Amino acid sequence: MAKAKTSFFCQSCGHQAPKWLGKCPSCNEWNTFVEELVEVSSHPAEVWKTPTQARSKPQPKLLQDVDFESLPKIACQDPEFSRVLGGGIVPGSLVLIGGEPGIGKSTLLLQVALSLTDTKVLYVTGEESEQQIKLRADRLEKKSDSLYILTETNTQAIFKHLVDLEPELIIVDSIQTLFSDQIESGPGSVSQIRECALELMRFAKESNTPIFLVGHITKEGSIAGPKVLEHLVDTVLQFEGDRHMIYRILRTTKNRFGSTSELGIYEMLGSGLRAVTNPSEILLSQRDEPASGVAIGTLMEGNRPLLVEIQSLVSTTSYGTAQRTANGYDGKRLNMLLAVIEKRGGYKLSTQDVFLNITGGIRVDDPALDLATCLSVVSSYEDKIIDSSKCFAAEVGLGGELRSVTRIDQRIAEAEKLGFKEIWISKYNLKGLNYKPKSIQIKSAASLMDVIMNIWRQN
Repeated sequence: MAKAKTSFFCQSCGHQAPKWLGKCPSCNEWNTFVEELVEVSSHPAEVWKTPTQARSKPQPKLLQDVDFESLPKIACQDPEFSRVLGGGIVPGSLVLIGGEPGIGKSTLLLQVALSLTDTKVLYVTGEESEQQIKLRADRLEKKSDSLYILTETNTQAIFKHLVDLEPELIIVDSIQTLFSDQIESGPGSVSQIRECALELMRFAKESNTPIFLVGHITKEGSIAGPKVLEHLVDTVLQFEGDRHMIYRILRTTKNRFGSTSELGIYEMLGSGLRAVTNPSEILLSQRDEPASGVAIGTLMEGNRPLLVEIQSLVSTTSYGTAQRTANGYDGKRLNMLLAVIEKRGGYKLSTQDVFLNITGGIRVDDPALDLATCLSVVSSYEDKIIDSSKCFAAEVGLGGELRSVTRIDQRIAEAEKLGFKEIWISKYNLKGLNYKPKSIQIKSAASLMDVIMNIWRQN
């Protein structure tokens, strides 16, 4: 019998040390080391391999001698989920999806599994019973003759079922509930999560079977477990949103098969998650009466152009220090833009409280929203209304100049499709502009003050 030994692991990053340390040398966090039992033994032959495969060893090959077979991606009925993954489910890929408790991770994956009627899917759950999965499937009002449920947490037992069933897609809910016989520590520990992820990765790559892993997150919002978990997988998806709101956002933070800036929006209904194919409609609020402090900006999320509504409220401060509050927007960038408005425009904002909100509950970081943000603040300060048929797409520099932004043609086309009559851009974007508008007028300016002086003059 192999001798067991103890080792210390950082619960934040997974760094291993022979003794307890107060401060982790890898991530510089304090009091994160815990002691775990680790068995020192060589890896046995994987249970999914035949004896011939277990004896064979990989040999080095020249790159031009590698035989490449183009494996078709598994198409999803969900267009948002397919686009975020990079066009579909890649065979042999390992995908990790994380999010807050109750946000809808299990519902999303079960909904995807039920939609793949021609694909044999195995749903491995360590958190719910078979009856609970059945109740959720009935609520989704979908049926599938190729979806199998397995309530098991031992990886060795799971692999035995995989050999017998030979599924084409595997869903594991969740990685923190699995445990391997090769590690003596309990489920959810750093060593167990790392070992189980390694075993699943080897199976996925050698059998060309895609695997989806559900991951818990910490109170800081990062995925629980060692950082090596995110390095092992091919794709990391983050399911975001407020549990008390109806909209959910599926964001890609890592993707070896596509863009890392794609975004999918869902609406949580009683019958499951509905993909929102035109997010601009939900990001633009509908109101009967126009109000000051509202401006529309253009946003690029991956290859998708969106139009979002920026709301500002500027009021005289009641305290010695003015408040700066931003919801869905970078607070540091807001402070920079307020300094530009005060320095270049002469608006005294140092004695004003500024509250900024991005409608729809999403978080934005596109610099093309700078112009709309500045105009929203000035509109609230002056209590002047910006015409709702106008939108804006330009970055604001520290000198108050308007800088060009990328993919201006797609931004203008999206604004025209949604019925806007006028769009303001930087004059430096006119040089590379190829789009020929039909019903929208393109206005250009060199500085922020040029837009401020002209936009209300037209009204």
